[in-house]
Amino acid sequence: MTGELTAAAVRAELAKVADAGDAVHLQRFFKTGPGEYGEGDVFIGVRVPKTRAAVKPFAGMPLAQIDLLLDSAVHEHRLAGLVILNGEMARATRKRGADVAAQQRIVELYLAAVRRGRVNNWDLVDASAEFILGPWLLERPRGLLFELAGADSLWERRVALLTTFAFIKAGDTGTTVELCERLLGDERDLIQKALGWMLREIGKRVDPAILTGFLDSHAPAMGRTALSYATEHLTSEQRTHYRSLR
Repeated sequence: MTGELTAAAVRAELAKVADAGDAVHLQRFFKTGPGEYGEGDVFIGVRVPKTRAAVKPFAGMPLAQIDLLLDSAVHEHRLAGLVILNGEMARATRKRGADVAAQQRIVELYLAAVRRGRVNNWDLVDASAEFILGPWLLERPRGLLFELAGADSLWERRVALLTTFAFIKAGDTGTTVELCERLLGDERDLIQKALGWMLREIGKRVDPAILTGFLDSHAPAMGRTALSYATEHLTSEQRTHYRSLR
């Protein structure tokens, strides 16, 4: 560790803990083969806990340096950039000393990275959307999420859904339900999983009646994967009932 808050220093720290065997495993796990959702992505073999540990000393890194990490061809570099960015957003949204201008800069950088295809696997989306866009939109208009949900990019659509996890944790389910209704017919497996997951969390964290109300209306039109995820914490009788409606 050089003490420099630079993308190059982060890359050097990750290189120290990279494992070639893990790289092979991660390339398979994240579907990097031809025609798969992570086609062409590059891994150096750093597991998530080691990535998080490696970036701890980089709090306060300039956004321009974070952006360099997000533009890396290496998956773990991009994840490291997002973890650092999460920390910057958390500091900018502290109840005491909140910095709205800093929040906006972080959100703009993140959205630009999403739209140019740098947040481009499910783990990258899931590790960032709720922590960056979630706090920003919690008490703001949420039209941006419906814009993302209508995008051609699978990852932008997943960002829209996963952002709402922050709302669910705050007891706010309306946007999630509306997005789930809008994306119900999206056949991509990673959208089906995200949709069912967010519905399940509504039932688990907020109100089971909101989940069952959604299922009463939409179970016949839901994909098998989304329905399986959504009903995971229901009783066996309820699961059997809703799955029989398909």
